[in-house]
Formats: sequence, structure tokens, C-alpha cells
Amino acid sequence: MRLSPIMSGYIAKQFAAAFAGVLLVILGMILLFDLIELIRRGAGRAEMGMASIIAMAVLKLPQMLHTVLPFAVMIGAMVSFWRLTRTHELVVARSSGISVWQFIAPILGVSLVFGLFEITVFNPLAAAMYGRFERMQDELIHNRATAFDLSEVGLWLREPHDQGEMVVHSQDVRQEGLTLFLKDAQIFIYDRPDHFQRRISAETATLVDGMFEAHRAWVMEAGKPSVFMDSMRIPTQLTLERIHDNFASPETLSFWELPGFIRFFERAGFTATKHRLYLQSLLASPVLYCGMVLLAAIFSLRPNVRAGGLTSRIAAGIATGFIVYFFSKVVYALGLSSTLPQSLAAWTPAVFAGLVGMAGLFHLEDG
Repeated sequence: MRLSPIMSGYIAKQFAAAFAGVLLVILGMILLFDLIELIRRGAGRAEMGMASIIAMAVLKLPQMLHTVLPFAVMIGAMVSFWRLTRTHELVVARSSGISVWQFIAPILGVSLVFGLFEITVFNPLAAAMYGRFERMQDELIHNRATAFDLSEVGLWLREPHDQGEMVVHSQDVRQEGLTLFLKDAQIFIYDRPDHFQRRISAETATLVDGMFEAHRAWVMEAGKPSVFMDSMRIPTQLTLERIHDNFASPETLSFWELPGFIRFFERAGFTATKHRLYLQSLLASPVLYCGMVLLAAIFSLRPNVRAGGLTSRIAAGIATGFIVYFFSKVVYALGLSSTLPQSLAAWTPAVFAGLVGMAGLFHLEDG
């Protein structure tokens, strides 16, 4: 017997309502804990008022949603299945010849559609907000104003110091070993904020051992004639490691920006393992949500609600969700270390959850 569109829509609405409720509760708890943590970290800092703390917690919240979505999907599916079973609606559906796969299909469809919406529409907003959160965190908590930007217009570096700051721009960047090579490098030096001192325009420059070595450079200073130097050194606190660590984190780039950023990043000679792995995990997230629905069905679909053991089944379901979460973190770490290929590390948790869920349902329902 085929499941009617009305019944499919009804099951989908039940899941959507349960999922929304669970998600709001989880996000509310995350917001509360983030506020407490930010208040603790901002204690004693006059520049961090309550308005800034609330703004930072709100800006971080959309990015946290991606982390908790698998749990919200799983718990929402368990609540909706338990509610439909308790009211005997699924019992009646089964007695009329509808299989478990048919009334799970609407929930899988909602999870898949929501996953696609989350990575294509919601993710750009979350990335922009998280980028703003990281800038506020650097300025207000870490007191760190060093900015790095690698984009289609080249590399931009800014290094503040006690007497002013230095801004470095290069159209073309490549890395060889532990040396960073810059082509058409422009170095702007300020002796105090917003007060230009001199500009160094070099055909090439290298960053090595705490020094910018500029080659075939013109030094231009206000009120003085330009001076050509075949080679010169400019002290800096920038290192290749700091540049790597401070490039835009994957979470601050939207789903649509990541492919272009990865191509340019790798063309510049840098490794984009972290960004490529994050992109693959975004692509795998809709499949992971469907896998969590299948796992939820194992622990919440029981034809006889009087059989007892509800608490143990719920606990087992939540424990399984945490196992999948920790498993995904372990595999993700292996992908970051290049022990596993990025695609395999990103898709393994989703495929694992789906296969275990399907095997459990085949055993319980059809076995």
C-alpha cells in the first residue's frame, strides 16, 4: 500500500514541529553558556560592555547551529516517532500495510531539504556573522589587531607595533619550504596610526627568519627623493606559521566562496587541507542528517508502547548520537593530518550513520 500525500504531509509536519522545538531549546542553552563564558573572559575589560558580549554571543550562534544540527535532527525524529507511536497512528498505518520505510520517507525528505537549505542559503549568513565574531574576539579579548587576507587581489598583511604599523601587499605569493616569496611587494610603514612615513616598492620580497628581504626596491619617503636599493631588510614579527594560523578560517567563508578560495590558496603554494575538508563536510551534512533519522527510528519505533523501556531506549539513542559525534571528530582529525583523504574523512560519519541505521531497521522491522 502506498502512503497518501496527506499522510506524508502530516508526518512531515509532526517531525518539523518536533525538530524546531528541540533546536530552539538547544540553541537557547548554547546562547546561555556562551554568554556566561564571554562574561568570564571579558571580566575586567572596560571595552567589553554587556552590549558587546550579547552581540558576540548572537554572532556566534548561527555557526554553532551547524554543529548541533545532527543532534537536533535525531532527537526531533525520536520525539515525532514516539508521539506517533503513542497515539497509535503508526500502529494503524502498519496494520494497513504501510511499511516503516514508507512513513520514514517524509522525514528523510524534510531532513534532506533542510540540509540543502542550510548549506546553500543559511551558511553564507552564518559565515559572515562568525567572521564578525572572530574580529570582535581578536579586538576585545585577545587585543590582537594583526590582520591577514588572501584573496583574488593578492595577499594583505598588517602588523601593528608600538610606534605605528606596517602594511604589506603582494599580487602574487608562493611558498617554498619555510620561505614565503612575494612578487610586486608593496610595504607601507606608518610611524604612528594614520600617519604615513615611507613606502617600499620591491620587485620581489621574501619572508624568512623574522625579516622581509626586499630586492630591487624603491624607497619613497614624504619630502625626499626616491632611493633605489638593490637589496634591503625590514624587521618584522610575522612568521610563516603565524600567517598560516591567521588566514581566514573555513567557518568564516561561505559555501559558495570556499571552492574559489581553495583554488587560489593552493595556486599560491599553500595547503588548503582544512578548507577542503570543511567544504566536503558541508556537502556530506544532508546525508548525515538522514542517517541520524534512521538511527532515531531504531530506538523510537516500537509497535507496543506498553512494552516499557522507554527511558533506556531514549538514553541509548542519545548515547548513539554522541558516539557518532565523537567518531566524526576522530575521523575529521585524521583528515586534517592527511592520514585519511579529505573526502573519505568528511563522508565516513554520514555513510556510517546511514548504513548502521539501515541495518538496524532491516533487522528490527524486516528480519
